[in-house]
Amino acid sequence: MKTATDQAARRPNLGELVVVDPGILGGDPVFRGTRVPVASLFEHLESDGSIEEFLENFPAVSREAVVAVITAAQDLTLERARR
Repeated sequence: MKTATDQAARRPNLGELVVVDPGILGGDPVFRGTRVPVASLFEHLESDGSIEEFLENFPAVSREAVVAVITAAQDLTLERARR
């Protein structure tokens, strides 16, 4: 059985995949190396779009980055629910 520590060790560093820079889109988080806002991923998913469609529409964004952002959001949600 995998522990939470094992799972955390395998997760990519979100800071390597997402950038917050006041000089890029006013400081909104974007996928590193792009001007694609992270918020656009969640807007796409909320509109019943698939990850595959998002990646097709934004080919500069890697699947690894998308999965890492979704996983981080899930972790935050679970952490807040436990409080």
